[in-house]
Amino acid sequence: MSRQLPDVQADSPEVTVGLSQVGVTGVEKLVKVARPDERPIVLMAEFEVFVDLPSWRKGADMSRNMEVINEILEDAVSEPTYRVEDVCGDAAERLLSRHDYTSRAEVHMEAEYMTRDRTPESDRETQGTVDIIAGATATEEGTREEIGTRVTGMTVCPCSQGMSVGRARDTLEGLDVDDEVITEFLDQVPQPGHSQRGHATLTVESEGAPEVDLNDLIDVARDSMSARIYNLAKRPDEDHMTYESHADAKFVEDCVRAMAEGVIREFPDLPADAVVTMKQSNDESIHQHNAHAERVAQLETLKEEFNGE
Repeated sequence: MSRQLPDVQADSPEVTVGLSQVGVTGVEKLVKVARPDERPIVLMAEFEVFVDLPSWRKGADMSRNMEVINEILEDAVSEPTYRVEDVCGDAAERLLSRHDYTSRAEVHMEAEYMTRDRTPESDRETQGTVDIIAGATATEEGTREEIGTRVTGMTVCPCSQGMSVGRARDTLEGLDVDDEVITEFLDQVPQPGHSQRGHATLTVESEGAPEVDLNDLIDVARDSMSARIYNLAKRPDEDHMTYESHADAKFVEDCVRAMAEGVIREFPDLPADAVVTMKQSNDESIHQHNAHAERVAQLETLKEEFNGE
């Protein structure tokens, strides 16, 4: 006869305070992403799984959480999914249904994703990496899912570039170069500014699965900075990236605004209440600190601001 073990988690806590998130982090699973007429992409994904906890309960059922997440993620391995955010949504809904004491379940996922590019001048095939960000929150009112990406690019500081423009103009004037020639030269040859490695994060959250393509999101995020970067770069490619980045110098704030414009342009059919999160962090090259800007807003609000309403 087996001995029945006590359910300590169901006891009352000494301090009756509810908790917004209780769960597990660092859960690694393989997830297959289906592609039409091609083999699925296999991702090594890391998950976080949470439920809320009422004030009258001592602890959550960690083993039950792991049982549910194993069920849904093992299903994802055997049955390829077209949308990684749906994996998170299914898991969150199952968590909510399995816990009679919780009102909210969250599942978050991150994975490294390989992209295929062609270098801008030498036209050679190369690969790069971006991070996929997905998640879902399930409540009695419904499930909201999130999909997004974190990418790396290059930015150039407009402030330091402006000082270089001033120095170049003074130097050319001192050499008796005509004003028209100086202006034309500065228009055609971007002046130096200190460059930064930039990190753009862009996610979209809506009721159900957001109607966006992950690859389009990646493009919007990459194009929000001064220039894209490539793992493989011959000398003409290096010259291209250097020129393009200095021809489109951007503050960290400009990058966030560029992401907002890109989302409005590329995803016109998103619901008005879709929540867009845009973050830009730049690794400063001439300071010990870094620069950061972000915005979180509903799409409807972004459109109103963009149109000057």
